[in-house]
Amino acid sequence: MSRPIVAIVGRPNVGKSTLFNALAGKKISIIEDTPGVTRDRIYADVDWSGYHFTIIDTGGIEPESSDVILSQMREQAQIAIDTAQVIIFMVDLRSGVQDADGKVADMLRKSGKPVILCVNAVDNYVKQEPYVYEFYELGIGDPVPISAANRQGIGDLLDQVTAYFDEAAEEEEAQEIPRIAIVGKPNVGKSSLINKLTGEGRLIVSDIAGTTRDAIDTSVKYQGREYIFIDTAGLRRKSRIKEELEHYTVIRTVAAVDRADVVVLVIDAVEGISEQDAKIAGIAHERGKGIVIAVNKWDAVADKETNSTRDYEKEVRRILSYLSYAEILFISALTGQRLHRLFATVDMVLENQTRRIPTGVLNEIMTEAVALQAPPTDKGRRLKLFYITQVAVKPPTFVIFVNDKELMHFSYLRYIENQIRQSFAFKGTALKLIVRERSERDRTTINS
Repeated sequence: MSRPIVAIVGRPNVGKSTLFNALAGKKISIIEDTPGVTRDRIYADVDWSGYHFTIIDTGGIEPESSDVILSQMREQAQIAIDTAQVIIFMVDLRSGVQDADGKVADMLRKSGKPVILCVNAVDNYVKQEPYVYEFYELGIGDPVPISAANRQGIGDLLDQVTAYFDEAAEEEEAQEIPRIAIVGKPNVGKSSLINKLTGEGRLIVSDIAGTTRDAIDTSVKYQGREYIFIDTAGLRRKSRIKEELEHYTVIRTVAAVDRADVVVLVIDAVEGISEQDAKIAGIAHERGKGIVIAVNKWDAVADKETNSTRDYEKEVRRILSYLSYAEILFISALTGQRLHRLFATVDMVLENQTRRIPTGVLNEIMTEAVALQAPPTDKGRRLKLFYITQVAVKPPTFVIFVNDKELMHFSYLRYIENQIRQSFAFKGTALKLIVRERSERDRTTINS
């Protein structure tokens, strides 16, 4: 069974994201004094008094708004309410009871879920106690006073939350679930892709670039295997990052790549690959992640010919020359075209990321490589390769012991990498080669 889920809901700008961050122990949600900043559900695991559960931060509920974004935020909050076992209904002491609070309370009563009324911004309970009592009129129950910013009263809040948990439902995750980050420029179809994979309107989809501002984890099961897909905010060129909000988006996208096993770079087939796509892919490449390039909206490309995919792939390879190992898929998030191949490709990349090569086999490959192409020399001194061994996975990492690190030219290191790839493919994953020095007395050379 999965961990209990606790949703934090309320109207905009009452401090939900501040509470979420305090519970998560790190800055996950965006905090901005602008209503509507947190636009999608955000997940984080929390441990409290031996209980393990997941909290969901939601966009603020505007019960009667007709604004396209605010109305979708309302729908997302409703999904969170339907999913949760316990709901934290957050209000703000400073603004008092608002009409919108009453409408949200009506919505929560209809859910039939346990609801804990949380009054935020209570910095001094002795002085502010009379104002806390005003929230009894919402008919939700006893208000729990807290200060999310100062982290006061949060323990009492969590004690009430965990009181609703069924201890028999507590269960640790039995296996490590692969994480796949979906990255790309704004408005290339990242959220549409995940919505198609899940079969539900899990993420907000609109034609407004940058709609997804947070990185969101979504569980997807395919043929009995579970995956976690991380949808990320679209990265923009630095010259266009004018708001502090956009700055946090970039940082969070980098963090999403860091915690992913495989990164899917989504490219708009109609717009074509750009320099910005190359920069985004570089983030994943530098961090040694498995990489799949998904050319989305392939169904919308007009005048396709027999060699269209080959020519397009050639252009992608030219611009992303450092990603020669990446797999390329031509898909459509709208129609579902070739999406089944995405899972098979991700599985292959995951397998290659965790592949281990015996040391004896590696040294045979290196011996043959040295025989075919002699190591470089400098001022009469020749590079000598003593030994190679694999020391890690994700990405596969190899250590090469040599007589002089300065003699190991980048081009020759790439040559050794290519020889390893020719023998074992390692499709979809970067390889990391580390060069270390050993004296000739320590090791017998393989190329003497």
